[in-house]
Amino acid sequence: MSNITLTRRHNALALFQDHAERALAQGAAPKGLEQAFAAALQISPSMWSQIKSSRPIGDKLARQIEAMTGQPAGWLDAPRESRSPTAAEKAFLELALAAWRATNSAGRKALREHLKARITGTL
Repeated sequence: MSNITLTRRHNALALFQDHAERALAQGAAPKGLEQAFAAALQISPSMWSQIKSSRPIGDKLARQIEAMTGQPAGWLDAPRESRSPTAAEKAFLELALAAWRATNSAGRKALREHLKARITGTL
């Protein structure tokens, strides 16, 4: 996978994270955030799902995403520093670490497999 593909995906996910955090702060329910983000980008929810996992973001779609999110042209193409974990992410990491440490090798393998399945969509 090319650097531009990874950079665009990383930045698009950061835009979604910002969108989700704003929506949750305004009292929106977590369910439906991805569909709302896709609608804001004027793409289908299935296309957003593909973008998150494997679909490359072409030039035309990159400019559309930037325009719909108020970013300048080329914003998706520029590498950015990773953001610090949010409070929710930190809480999850602490929980995951506690679960990891509290189990044996079979339990760790099960945790790892569950997360892999979740990421790849096979769960």
